[in-house]
Amino acid sequence: MGSLAGRTAVVTGASRGIGAGIAKALGDQGARVVLIARTEATLKARASEIKGAIAIPADVSSPENVERAAEEIRSELKGAPDILVNNAGIFSVAVAEETTADTFVETLNINLVAAFLFVRAFLGDMKLSKGGHIVTIGSIADHTIYSGNLAYSAAKFGLRAVHEVLRAELRGTGVRTSLISPAATNTEIWNDVTVTDPVNRPHSKRLMLEPDDVVRAVMFALTQPDTVNIDELRLSHS
Repeated sequence: MGSLAGRTAVVTGASRGIGAGIAKALGDQGARVVLIARTEATLKARASEIKGAIAIPADVSSPENVERAAEEIRSELKGAPDILVNNAGIFSVAVAEETTADTFVETLNINLVAAFLFVRAFLGDMKLSKGGHIVTIGSIADHTIYSGNLAYSAAKFGLRAVHEVLRAELRGTGVRTSLISPAATNTEIWNDVTVTDPVNRPHSKRLMLEPDDVVRAVMFALTQPDTVNIDELRLSHS
């Protein structure tokens, strides 16, 4: 695997869990990392643990906030990043009739729309430089349907579609794009989950991946030779 020394990277949802692990792994490989999340104190604490890292607090559910963050990223990095990891996401479980409109819209905005906005902000420059790598953190729910996952699955299926379109458009440009889709992973995202359909639970909390399992998959994709694109990796508990 190659080194990422001298590269620049942006990781969304980087204050905890998978995102925090990816940011640290990138920093350990020598990349200069920008961490994005909405909880400022936690984000700055994570950034302080990574040499040269930059914390930019932003609520990615707001297009205006994403635009402001993108401008700040350009200023800090003197241009677009070499690596963009779209990891920010929220998760809740509710059957269709108990899913509120606010929950549905917020889930799509954070899990899907924000990823598109960050791609849109930097992709043009990546294509001009004939380099760059976009990593999308998907989910088992981007290809398998579970009861109680109406909002989440809609967002993750959409995110997978975004990745597939990017892959079709970016062949031959020098810009790589990878989809990493893990099964249920043991992070804080599960802390507030309540299951309203006990007969058909969407996931078991017993056999989960760990955040480092996903981090290793991301780093595997990022450290391949420039001529190799890892299109898609699906992770499940053995």
